[in-house]
Amino acid sequence: MANTFLTPDTIARRALATLYETTHMAQLVYRDYEADFAGRVGDTITVRKPAVFTANEFNRATGIVPQNATESGFPVVLNHLPDVSFTVTTEQLTLEINDFGEQLLDPAMEAMAQKIDRDILALRDDITQEVGAVPENADGEDHNYGGEYPWSDSRVLIEAGALLDTQNVPPSDRYVVVGPRTKARWVAEKAWRYADHRGSTLGLTEAQFGARVSGFDPFMTQNIAGPASNPTTGQPTTEVDVAFHKTAFALVTRTLEVPPGAQDATIMNYKGFALRVVYDYDIKYKQTVVSVDCLYGTKTLDPNRAVLIKGADAA
Repeated sequence: MANTFLTPDTIARRALATLYETTHMAQLVYRDYEADFAGRVGDTITVRKPAVFTANEFNRATGIVPQNATESGFPVVLNHLPDVSFTVTTEQLTLEINDFGEQLLDPAMEAMAQKIDRDILALRDDITQEVGAVPENADGEDHNYGGEYPWSDSRVLIEAGALLDTQNVPPSDRYVVVGPRTKARWVAEKAWRYADHRGSTLGLTEAQFGARVSGFDPFMTQNIAGPASNPTTGQPTTEVDVAFHKTAFALVTRTLEVPPGAQDATIMNYKGFALRVVYDYDIKYKQTVVSVDCLYGTKTLDPNRAVLIKGADAA
């Protein structure tokens, strides 16, 4: 009986499932996706921004005060085209999809998920609001961090929440995403050791390390680099965590076009993610190349809806 080769559709389905389950930041920010839009890297598109309303006290004498419900828009450049390409043997292409996924696809999609999360976290550069007190015996420099509590004390979230409250940020859909070092400090506190809360997907379940506290759902990601023990030039000296509302940042994804002349290619969409899978035989090196990529842009929607949590360690 002839061997059955994996098809691009089969590979794409497995890849999408892994990508969806392993992204963290992508699940926590505002999302925009159109399955019928075939975009190219560098395209600028206009994304609708959720309308903002104000709750007014009803006055029977004057009646209701209608508000303009027109949605505004914001431009987003589709400037990210992550690609994971790898060579496979004929024997590997005849594996069962689960075996192929475990050996090749899952590691490839985990790498792509990490890049997506890092690109969203890069939007922290747009945020100017900060909390996290500097210890008295730190480096002596004025870091202009606000508040009473250091980053290592989870009560710093109270101050972060207060900043968002003063900006009229809705109390729902607030998250805090921290690095491994902050998580280690916070979970040592008694209030966290007894927390038991599950996320909505496998990836978020594994990333979430406690119940909602001080108005935020907490998540950990290794993509927030902590300070090195003896930092050298270019290494981080602080761990910059971020507390934010879902609408502070946006991830905008669009489908890619099938390359002209591609014989074995597919585009597949799932819950706001779109992957393109192409594989072709490289006659020069007598090997098959599997290429998986996607197209997206990231954008800070409102810097007032996010707060950085940072501070220097005591010397």
